Amino acid sequence: MYAVIIRAEAGVLDDEYDEAIDRMKTLAFNEFGCKEFFSLMNGDSRVAISYWDSLEQIKSWRANQEHIVAQNKAKEKWYKSYRIQIVEVLREYEYMA
Repeated sequence: MYAVIIRAEAGVLDDEYDEAIDRMKTLAFNEFGCKEFFSLMNGDSRVAISYWDSLEQIKSWRANQEHIVAQNKAKEKWYKSYRIQIVEVLREYEYMA
């Protein structure tokens, strides 16, 4: 399993941003095999983590035309800066009460 971690400093987050995030999550899950997605905001800082079975899924997702349009909008308006890390999950532990 792989995780894509996006850390960003927010720029102008408007209604168009909210709609784009919802659309991107729908595409990621329905068409590219995303397993889980979490995001948190703390002031202007945003962290989003998505989980995938393969690097091929991540590459296909990254190359999707709608996703490219959203990425460009993020660079132009929504984010002041961002960093993306792709990591392999080596081990997972879980506790459930």
